Amino acid sequence: MTFSRVIGDVCKPIILWIVRGLALSRIHPNVLTFLGLVINIGAAWLLAVGQFRWAGAVIIGAGLFDMVDGRVARETNRVTRFGGFFDSVLDRYSDLALLVGLLVWYGSINRFFYVVLTAAAMTGCVMVSYTRSRSENCIPSLCKVGFMERPERVVLMIIGALSERMPPVL
Repeated sequence: MTFSRVIGDVCKPIILWIVRGLALSRIHPNVLTFLGLVINIGAAWLLAVGQFRWAGAVIIGAGLFDMVDGRVARETNRVTRFGGFFDSVLDRYSDLALLVGLLVWYGSINRFFYVVLTAAAMTGCVMVSYTRSRSENCIPSLCKVGFMERPERVVLMIIGALSERMPPVL
């Protein structure tokens, strides 16, 4: 059994409890998706002012919204193609907002190499998502694998922020 599987098994009852509560509240899944973006923008501001540990904690909170929005949509029979598109687009904005926060911080402390490193990470982040999406449309049988997709990137951002060791993560 893998480490991530153990974490998933431990967290599953908690996530199901949250999903059921949100489903009962009748909140629209797209609102949850949007709230996740807003929270990530807050984390980006914390990164921009050098508050990495607080940013890491906020990114964890935003990740909760990312984990439950689709599940709430399925639980409430509100799954739509637009919702999937909306979630995907706002995920990209969330990723980029966090990295822009790092750009601002590294620029403000005159760390040119880290600015370039962050810009390269931004490019990679967008290209991983774009490549996956494009392959799903062009060659569906070959797109079943991936490297450094969003869950892995978010976990690394959390680790980098909480440990205040972002450059190795980038």
